[in-house]
Amino acid sequence: MWVKALDMLLERLKVAGLDLSSVAAISGSGQQHGSVYWKKGAADMLRDLDASKFLHDQLQGAFSVRDSPVWMDSSTESQCRNLEAAVGGAQNLADITGSRGFERFTGNQIAKIWQTKRDAYANTERISLVSSFGATLFLGRYAPIDFSDGSGMNLLNIRTHRWERACLDACAPDLEAKLGEPVASHEVLGTVSPYFVDRYGFSADCLVVAFTGDNPASLAGLRLRGGDLLVSLGTSDTVLMWLNEAKPALEGHVMVNPVSSDAFMGMLCYKNGSLTRQRVRDQCAGGSWDIFASLIDSTPRGNFGNIGMYFDLREILPPVIGDFKFNKSNERVAKFSQEVEARAVVEGQFLAKRVHAERLGFTTGGRVLATGGASKNPGIVQVLADVFGASVYTLDKASANAACLGAAYLALFGACKKGEAQLSFDNVISEPESFRLVAKPSADAASVYGPMAERYRTLEQRVLQQVQSTS
Repeated sequence: MWVKALDMLLERLKVAGLDLSSVAAISGSGQQHGSVYWKKGAADMLRDLDASKFLHDQLQGAFSVRDSPVWMDSSTESQCRNLEAAVGGAQNLADITGSRGFERFTGNQIAKIWQTKRDAYANTERISLVSSFGATLFLGRYAPIDFSDGSGMNLLNIRTHRWERACLDACAPDLEAKLGEPVASHEVLGTVSPYFVDRYGFSADCLVVAFTGDNPASLAGLRLRGGDLLVSLGTSDTVLMWLNEAKPALEGHVMVNPVSSDAFMGMLCYKNGSLTRQRVRDQCAGGSWDIFASLIDSTPRGNFGNIGMYFDLREILPPVIGDFKFNKSNERVAKFSQEVEARAVVEGQFLAKRVHAERLGFTTGGRVLATGGASKNPGIVQVLADVFGASVYTLDKASANAACLGAAYLALFGACKKGEAQLSFDNVISEPESFRLVAKPSADAASVYGPMAERYRTLEQRVLQQVQSTS
């Protein structure tokens, strides 16, 4: 399906009359964690592609596992626990690879393939991520996995940028040979294969730069820099951050930074986002965002010391479900007034993001970039600015294609850096940023939310312990 999609895309570009000979470099982004299994002999198929035929017709027999495991697969809990045990526990695994064992992460998916489809695994000569799979098609030979996307496998040491032997051995035999040597996310891998020159008119000099994952590519596309934090406020909320130092924790993920391999990126994911905010809005403000914003404005920063945690779905961080409300004395209470409730759901969600980001090594004081529907609500973004003690910006242009734009930036960066190794990403990408300032932190924000974040940290741990003791 993925190969045919590339065929269709390139055919449409050709029919549209696009001059592909003018393309100087190509990179790309792929959904993270997914894996592709090339069978023995597939390298010869890639080398001998016939430009008169479609890719998908020629590569139908190139795969040892027909259906690629993707990020939605959560069937590998036992493999996760085995991997954690092999390196001395979940925190040790996080310290090495940036994350504890996660079911969707590629190493655990590979372990399951080895355990349940041994013939297929034995017949595999190369394992690609979705990103390096895309690069492989353009190269006409196996492309290496990049450091940043490789950080989402529970296999790569995020500091040495090498596969961790203990992790490889815990997942499957001969795994290092099947993965190949990883490379920087802006590494030039070579030029496009003759297939694309002959069929579509690409220049024989067109460079192929390492492809990466969609989340790392988004960091590049939004041009985050040291101290920046991106908050995507959607049905689920996501946080991406630039980290100069890594402090991996049991929650969240730390990956190699795609534009600066000496730095890191952090990622946090939350199930309870806009739908939870809407549920509280409906209860307190009759379904009106304007009334909801007015209720927030009617209460002081810090919400009279009240703190709320709202989890309609079983959350990832922390793994609990239900509403938990506390007064200024840290006593659990049954209900809040409407205006306190409105502020509590927003403050509580942002306090959680700040606390969890700080555990990964993030420090407040940089920019906060907000995207998603809630970023258009002045009351919500003001709370975001206050909780993080940082100015909040939104994008004038739509951010839906940030990953695609990031891949294009990485292609340009890789091509320029090939000739001048000392170039930085900011030296190369000089396009003006399209951010708009929408909120500044209030003068007393630090004195209010610094202590409040510490209280939230303590209360969250109490909630988690109570839930675990009753389960």
